[in-house]
Amino acid sequence: MAVIQTKNLTRVYEDHGVPVRAVSDVSLAIEEGEFSAVVGPSGSGKTTLLNMIGGLDAPTSGEILVADRKIHEMKQNELIGFRLHHIGFVFQAYNLIPVLTAKENVEFIMLLQKQSREERDRRAVELLTEVGLSDQLNRRPHELSGGQQQRVAVARALASMPSFVLADEPTANLDSAAAENLLDIMEKLNRERNTTFVFSTHDPRVVARAHRVITLKDGAIEKDERR
Repeated sequence: MAVIQTKNLTRVYEDHGVPVRAVSDVSLAIEEGEFSAVVGPSGSGKTTLLNMIGGLDAPTSGEILVADRKIHEMKQNELIGFRLHHIGFVFQAYNLIPVLTAKENVEFIMLLQKQSREERDRRAVELLTEVGLSDQLNRRPHELSGGQQQRVAVARALASMPSFVLADEPTANLDSAAAENLLDIMEKLNRERNTTFVFSTHDPRVVARAHRVITLKDGAIEKDERR
């Protein structure tokens, strides 16, 4: 079953009055349980494509269906609510809330979902244990290494029980050992929970692990390979 579908997706920006096609006529389907990487050189449209799939950027033309809903037609308030319940995000810069502990960062999205205190507590501890941070629950981001912060970000992305997780260059700020550890965790979540991951990446370590590699060039799909 496809959790993401794009149809003739195009995004055109204005750069000093000159139109630039960041994404050009992209049609693809991501199936439930895929571990996919979107790759290509800088400027190829990777991040713009992920941002549109995640409802963070609007297409110039084309369609985006997430869980069979046309998110490109949603009004902003509806889109915010939809993202909250259906899409998990992992960013290159971690984007953790500095004043909150690891556990509170993971709980935060569930607080927005109005889940009970008991459920928030249970899931936050369960997810942080799953990413190997059961002994770091009460540490704030500045007390954690980069790799640990990114693992908190993965736990937070899963806390909402999303349809899929979008990970934009998640290993870019990590050393080799931390990157491999993070990928081990995400592969385990994919294998054991059937969590769907879509990466935007330059990192050959991510590409080596992906089950599907979608290569963009000048905003268009150049290759789409399954392994």
